[in-house]
Amino acid sequence: MSKGRVLGEFWEFLKHEKKYWLVPVVVVFLLFGLLLVFSQSSAVAPFIYTLF
Repeated sequence: MSKGRVLGEFWEFLKHEKKYWLVPVVVVFLLFGLLLVFSQSSAVAPFIYTLF
């Protein structure tokens, strides 16, 4: 399954079920995950701890 297909199916699910409130939740989870991934292998890691 390609990433585009998964995103397309998720979007169709949101439209069909009228669950648009899930979009901000998913976006926040994705941004938090990206923050964790990129902070582990960079010089920014010590500064991330001050956010929490």
